[in-house]
Amino acid sequence: MLATRIRQKEGTFYFIAYNAADLLDKVRFTSRYFFEGEEIAQGKISEHDDVAQFIAGIERSEKGFQRQLNRQKIKQIVNFYETVVAQPMIPGTVLIFTDETLRFQRAGESESVGHLSEPKGKYLIIDGQHRLAGLHFFRAKHPDQIANVEVPCVLFDGRSGDFATEMFVVINSTHTRINRSHLVDLYEKVSWETPEKKFAAKVVNLLYAEDDSPLQYKINRLGGRSKQEKWILQSEVFNELLKVVIAHKRWMESHLGMKAERCYALVRDYLKGVKEVMEEVWGNNDRYMFTRDVTLKALIRVLDDLIVDRKLINDWDDQRSHKPFAEIVKPWAALSKEFRAEGFYERFAAKGQLERVRKIHQRLLDAIVG
Repeated sequence: MLATRIRQKEGTFYFIAYNAADLLDKVRFTSRYFFEGEEIAQGKISEHDDVAQFIAGIERSEKGFQRQLNRQKIKQIVNFYETVVAQPMIPGTVLIFTDETLRFQRAGESESVGHLSEPKGKYLIIDGQHRLAGLHFFRAKHPDQIANVEVPCVLFDGRSGDFATEMFVVINSTHTRINRSHLVDLYEKVSWETPEKKFAAKVVNLLYAEDDSPLQYKINRLGGRSKQEKWILQSEVFNELLKVVIAHKRWMESHLGMKAERCYALVRDYLKGVKEVMEEVWGNNDRYMFTRDVTLKALIRVLDDLIVDRKLINDWDDQRSHKPFAEIVKPWAALSKEFRAEGFYERFAAKGQLERVRKIHQRLLDAIVG
């Protein structure tokens, strides 16, 4: 196939005008896409293909949410493809990737234009799955028109999986097609994020997924689009924990070996201690505000304060139990009524969430330090 080779610093990639039918036969979709009674099944992904697994995890979402979104979005794309005449169907490039190293042969005297070999396997779509899914259904409805359609593609080859993952993050974060909570999942995948962000992201992921976490499945990883009961956005937990990590990094390096699993154990046992003391109101979000976002953020700030209590932390380190934390927050049991949903915003009156979190934090802190 004819391609233009583009060099930028140490990187090389290719621009291709790909025949639509050929391209559709050469790509694999990492999510299901739905139209009018038809669907594109998710391509089989090897458990060893970390990049495809990663991108598929972002493209998919919980329960049936993505199915509804796909159908609506794909209908809009197909309708656009059907109605445009002079305007280009796909004016922007689709980004595709193969880990195979392709062979480029120059055409004549040109350094940039030449013939590029095709991969043996299928391309992974870094950016443009919805557009290509729409093109798939357009071809099914108008097979006579597909021969006249070319798709502008940028092709990356012969790179590591980390490169493709990083490119996916850059593209989606730049155009804000992934919400902030989703991006927390990506921090540990990219080379240019700080060690503190990667560390905090790992701890948050453990809080979401581990069976012994008091916040298991209660952290909203889908932003406002999730229809399941969630207590707090993943990005909000991340922001609070990141502050703790930055403030106590030297201590975490010396006492926790900067290991996410050990930091998770500390946060988990603290929350378990709080849960034991506040059992009456923990998770009872219809009547109380104790496990709502504003209070959970305040709870993490209290942990930030408690880490400097070396006796408490040493007791925890010796026992590896939630008991030392339960003992120190025992006075909070008397505050349960203050967290009733009725009148909560009057008791913690504030101009906005930032001020309300600060007030709750101070109220909780005052109760245990006298």
